[in-house]
Amino acid sequence: MIGRLLALAPFIAVAVAALASLVLPAYQVSVATYVMIASIVCTGLVLMTGIAGMVSFGQAAFVGLGAYTSACMSTQFGLSPWLGLAGATIGAAATAALIGVVTVRMSGHYLALATLCFGISFYFGIGNADAFGRFNGMTGIPPVTVGGFELRSERQAFGLVLVALVLSVAWCRRLLASRCGRVLRSLRTGSTIAETFGANAQRHRLLAFVAAAVVAALAGWLYAHVQRFINPTPFGLNASIDYLFMTVIGGSGQVWGALVGAGLVTVIKHELQDLLRPLFGATARFELLVFAALMIIVLHKARKGLWPFLQQVVASHMPPRAPVAPVTLTSRRGRPDQGLPVLTAIGLRRMFGGLVAVDDVSFDVRSGEILGVLGPNGAGKSTLFNLISGGLQRSGGELSFLGAPLARVSARDMCVRGLSRTFQHAALVPEMSLIENVAIGATHLGRCGIVAASLGLDAREERQLLGWAQHLLDRVGLGDRAWELAGTLSLGHQRILEIARALAADPVLLLLDEPAAGLRANEKALLAELLVRLRAEGLAIVLVEHDMEFVFRLADRLMVMNFGRRIAFGDPEEVRADTGVQEAYLGVAA
Repeated sequence: MIGRLLALAPFIAVAVAALASLVLPAYQVSVATYVMIASIVCTGLVLMTGIAGMVSFGQAAFVGLGAYTSACMSTQFGLSPWLGLAGATIGAAATAALIGVVTVRMSGHYLALATLCFGISFYFGIGNADAFGRFNGMTGIPPVTVGGFELRSERQAFGLVLVALVLSVAWCRRLLASRCGRVLRSLRTGSTIAETFGANAQRHRLLAFVAAAVVAALAGWLYAHVQRFINPTPFGLNASIDYLFMTVIGGSGQVWGALVGAGLVTVIKHELQDLLRPLFGATARFELLVFAALMIIVLHKARKGLWPFLQQVVASHMPPRAPVAPVTLTSRRGRPDQGLPVLTAIGLRRMFGGLVAVDDVSFDVRSGEILGVLGPNGAGKSTLFNLISGGLQRSGGELSFLGAPLARVSARDMCVRGLSRTFQHAALVPEMSLIENVAIGATHLGRCGIVAASLGLDAREERQLLGWAQHLLDRVGLGDRAWELAGTLSLGHQRILEIARALAADPVLLLLDEPAAGLRANEKALLAELLVRLRAEGLAIVLVEHDMEFVFRLADRLMVMNFGRRIAFGDPEEVRADTGVQEAYLGVAA
């Protein structure tokens, strides 16, 4: 019963809000309206900051851009507010795209400072422009008209804003559940995962930046036509900080957290001001100190925000997610015949300043073969993996894949060509479920973008990609845990999950960087069985591992590296007997 109520909670909340607007006093309805407008802004910030990991101090400027664009079109040109909405969103998208091309390339505090400069420039630019009424603002903004009926009263405006909020939240949740959304959610951990599996991380960051700006412009349009008077003050730096603060308090990585944070911060500010005025007078601003103290306590008790904290409380009552039907995808690329070269490297070299990490390494790997790569720590094995997978550019040497010479390689290009990999240190998205982590591996197999996801046109493709992910989870023995969070897995299971994700890319060459690290004996046996089956299916596998016995049992050929150079290559028994190999591992020839 409780689970069913929780599942219906969003619909119940909308119904309660609609009914409450009919009985609450006009002032409270007005406050609730501005809470919802702030929630819309925070929804965009969830996409950009909480999901894609980009901190912005200029979001209020995009709210102002939407408000002033629509206000000017309505008052100075006599156009409908609905045309103003189109102008506001298009203008915000174009402006964000121009700014984002430069700013999203930045990282850390540089991005935050860049958006801060934009926000300050907008505030003073509008405040000193005669066309916009300078700091006095603009008046006479017409209300929105629906079916010839003007929405002038607080209750009528409340209904319009409620509809806009519902649509914004629904769109945002729909986007995050799509192929594009999974890539966006992976960006919080960096760009490595997205790029490795065929997604353009830079383009998706720009997408999040533009989407957040468009959502903010929608909020600005609502503000202008509900307030019907605007000046630069609500769109300054303080407002941007407030929006960011609301998002963090509610839970920056959760769409529902945007609503919780906006409501809590706005209501508490209003209530504290009324409660403390009799004690300290109208001119004192002690409510800011009390508010800051309360928020510090909230963040101390719920560091990821209030919504994730509430989720933990009700998690045991939530209904289980529906299982996904497994789907086997038809390979989009034919695997080469057994024994034919898949990857050929000649004289690979990589230098970091004066340090030679990989020095004149040559090898090839064939279809239906496991090539083991051994070497002490620091031998250059992981650097070699990064060179052939596109994570690093080589300083010298030649590389060819399926017979095609590669002048330069990138991780995205190699994924599309048919190379997939795991990492020395498990690279997963802890806040995403197992099935979603695996589905990231199939990113380049999908074709639907943000428009299709927004309109719900990607449903068939999503069923296929998630079904493919479920099939691979079943194959590696994690199928019954598909909707658990990846961050709850043991290290051994994280390694297995990485292999399932790598297989989701439909590769012809699989690079495994220490996949048996952290596995128990029985888990290693299951992993060995899986690798043998993959080899029998014609997959070429390069296996880096410190467990020599594990590699010797599986590998068809071995390559041993030391100090960046290849010291042995060939049949496992010949390599085992090589004196150079014995010296590298034991210090002296056995």
